[in-house]
Amino acid sequence: MTSIDPTCMFSNKPFSTPLAALGPGSQPPDFMSKPREMSSYRAPSLPEARALAAHREALDVLHRALVALQRQAVGAAVEPIELGHLHDADCALVDQMLGEGEVAAQVAGASGVQAQESVFAGVWRVVYRDGGMVVRDTVEVGAFPRAVAAAARADGRLIPPLPSLRPADTINARAVLEELRERTLAWRSGDPAHVVNLSLMPLSRADGELFEQQLGHGNVRVLSRGHGNCRIASTRAAGVWRVTYFNSQDRVILDTLEVGDVPEVACAARQDLDDSAERLQEMLQWVLAT
Repeated sequence: MTSIDPTCMFSNKPFSTPLAALGPGSQPPDFMSKPREMSSYRAPSLPEARALAAHREALDVLHRALVALQRQAVGAAVEPIELGHLHDADCALVDQMLGEGEVAAQVAGASGVQAQESVFAGVWRVVYRDGGMVVRDTVEVGAFPRAVAAAARADGRLIPPLPSLRPADTINARAVLEELRERTLAWRSGDPAHVVNLSLMPLSRADGELFEQQLGHGNVRVLSRGHGNCRIASTRAAGVWRVTYFNSQDRVILDTLEVGDVPEVACAARQDLDDSAERLQEMLQWVLAT
């Protein structure tokens, strides 16, 4: 019989990242563990039928997740599925059957949120903590966990006006910041993202210091492994994200600042949600047939 792993799917390891200046060939500091290979869909491991029969509440959670995916397909609003009432074994079975997908996200702080996408894209395990203790435990269906996106918005502020005097030794930061400030003032939710590519841009240490001063560090960190390795961090500027892509040797291949909603690379697309509904339905049909 396949064992049910009762360990929590989230660690308490904090996320941290400085917003350093990156010129061509530069390396940003680490802020998340480095995945070593491209992720692809892997069917979750399932217990034998006899084990599943004893965990009807866990199966009910998965049925409700399927209904939520189907409702999303027709544009209906869906609410998170609460897991607080489940016994540990049922909760562990939910984790086992959902598996671990391509995207993980965390809101830093003692009263934070941790989210892990399942192998069914757009189906998320979302845990809320207060003082290090779990206060809410859910499965959420959608493009990206709402609480994580809301935390990034709440943490943001307008980019302040730039100093009238140009700091010595800056090259491009001032122009970039003026562009970002203009775009954030004009941007509205649902607009296409505006991306500034830092990878090919000469940047000095003074540029990095000005970025730090004007943008700072937000409280949201995201790791996406869907098409290579991508690390995403919110800044303290409303709607501005740092998005950095790495190759298999963990070298930077694209480093950007992005104005918009949650960067698209972290979100489940409409087709992803449809595919997840189909796969989850197939898994549940297999369970009922056994």
